[in-house]
Amino acid sequence: MRENTHPPYGPVVFRDRAADHAFLTRSTMTSAKTIEWEDGHTYPVVDVETSNVSHPFYTGTARVLDTAGRVERFERRYGKQA
Repeated sequence: MRENTHPPYGPVVFRDRAADHAFLTRSTMTSAKTIEWEDGHTYPVVDVETSNVSHPFYTGTARVLDTAGRVERFERRYGKQA
């Protein structure tokens, strides 16, 4: 197997700025920014726009779309295919 083909895999903190939530996991992502974690160690931190705390699918605030109405509107607009 070839050496040095994979990026380093280590602990990283992912921080959801919108929900003020952070979690520590392992990843190949890196960052110049660091944060001191609860265990006293310093880890690189990656800011993300959404996580399981703020995403509508996980929080239960997702809207249910009227798919039947959308199909009917498409058929009215472009005609039904025979």
